[in-house]
Formats: sequence, C-alpha cells, structure tokens
Amino acid sequence: MTKTFTCIYHFLVLSWYIFLNYYIAQDETDEVKSKIFANGGKWKYMTLLNMLLQTIFYGVACLDDVLKRIIGRKDMTFLTAFRDLLFTTLAFPMSTFVFLAFWILFLYNRDLVYPKALDTVFPAWLNHAMHTSILPITLTEVILRPYSYPSKKTGLTLLAAGSIAYVSRILWIYFETGTWVYPLLAKLSPVGLAAFFSLSYIFVASIYLLGEKLNHWKWGDMVQPRKKRK
Repeated sequence: MTKTFTCIYHFLVLSWYIFLNYYIAQDETDEVKSKIFANGGKWKYMTLLNMLLQTIFYGVACLDDVLKRIIGRKDMTFLTAFRDLLFTTLAFPMSTFVFLAFWILFLYNRDLVYPKALDTVFPAWLNHAMHTSILPITLTEVILRPYSYPSKKTGLTLLAAGSIAYVSRILWIYFETGTWVYPLLAKLSPVGLAAFFSLSYIFVASIYLLGEKLNHWKWGDMVQPRKKRK
C-alpha cells in the first residue's frame, strides 16, 4: 500500500473512532444509560475501553505517518516502536477478543452479556460498530503494513498485565458495589470465576500469537521481532 493511502486510511479510522466515543458519551444523563453506567462508569466495559484504545492507537499511527513525512523515518524510531508495541500487544488482541467473546456469548444467550434492554440505548448500527466492524478494521491493519513484534515473553507479559488490571477493576467494582459488570459473572462460583478469567487470558494470548503468525504470513521476514540491546 502507498504511504499516502495508509495515512488517509489511518485518519479516516481515527475520525470514526473519535465519532463513536463522542456519540456514546452523549446524553449520559438519560435514565437508562445512567443505570447502565452506574457502579463503575462506562470504562468498566471492555467494549468501551477497546473503543478508547483503538482511538489512541490510530492517533499514534496518524502522528507517526505525518511526522515521518515531515521529519523522516530515521528520526521517528521511538514513536514507530511505541506504535508497533501498542498494536501487537493490545490493539489487535483486544479488538479481536471483544469481537469473538461478544458474539459467541450473544449468540448463545445475549442476556449473559448484552441484555435486550440495551437495544433502547444503543441502536443496532452502534452495536455493530462496537462489536463487529472492529475485526475487519484491525485485520486491515495487519494487511496494510508490517509490525515488529516484541519477544513472546515481553508480549505475553504486557498482555497479562493488561488482563490482570482489567480483572482487578471488575473485582474491585464487585466488592465495592455488590454487582458484577457482566450478568454472566453472577452465575459463576468462585472456582468458576477463576477458571473463566484464566481461560479468557489463554484465549486472548492465543489471539496475540495468531496476530504474530498473520503478520509473518503476510510480510515474511520483512520485520524481525524486537530484541533487547545488550
């Protein structure tokens, strides 16, 4: 893909995610929406955290595109490395996980993750914007340009840190309010919760490794994994 096309694509996707975050933030005083966002706010939901994460990533990608055209590639190594790390360890795994986990649970029993009452707050197009279009967008990014993956130890450690932080927030909200972020969690025993969180990490770690394979399949050895300097 040409650099100009890539730059335009990143700008359009960034604009799309900014619009989605803005739209979701509107009318938070609505009675139904205020109940949904009670006890932890909207950032308790992985879907909305993913919207924010994708906005940050595409903002970094746009900045990297623009500065490279102005300053030059050699002077932007730090920003490019941060862009690659952000995409490989968080943006790709998280968006893919949200897509797969949401639709698997939704098709099995939507009340476990997205009760029908939410249809009155989030129209169908917004549901698909948050849970469906995220996958083709992130896969397009894999095809669009090569990404330099960190070592597996570093990548999986960062992914684990992010997962632990989110699970800790979910547990903190439960201990503070007595309510679970997702109805599914209320149906599980303590052992079931431990198994669910563990399997979720294994799932998202598998997605991370899949992303690495896809990157290598598309780009071969064009980009080698980053290694620590001695």
